[in-house]
Amino acid sequence: MRAWRGFIDGSQQLMAVLNRELQSAHDMSLAEYRILVMLSESTDGALRMSDLADGVLSSRSRLTHQIRRMETEGMVERSQCVEDGRGVLAVITDEGRRRLSEAAPTHLAGVRHYLINLLDKQEMRVLANVFDKVDNAIGDRAVG
Repeated sequence: MRAWRGFIDGSQQLMAVLNRELQSAHDMSLAEYRILVMLSESTDGALRMSDLADGVLSSRSRLTHQIRRMETEGMVERSQCVEDGRGVLAVITDEGRRRLSEAAPTHLAGVRHYLINLLDKQEMRVLANVFDKVDNAIGDRAVG
């Protein structure tokens, strides 16, 4: 149980501090950062809303609300999927790419400071292996 409690407490604290640092320095939440990263890594800067929701482990309604807010800030746009006309795409804008580029060093410094630099190479391998096992065990059940 100690490992479980440590994971819960540590991961929540880590996410909270990473979120606070992004908010403070860039007026961007960790959720917005994750969305921009996913969009920027897609081949054309666009993803179906349903795929994006699955990728950031968010409900469709929560993601729609988040994208709407990000649209008002000029970070993303929504457009119809030309392949079927029913799907909606979220598309990263130049402003979204600019904001992501500005926020990335803050986020990466936080990840390094609060996690990476605390672990040696063996601990990093163990951590990666543990979460590969968790991810494989859960599969698609976490999404939805």
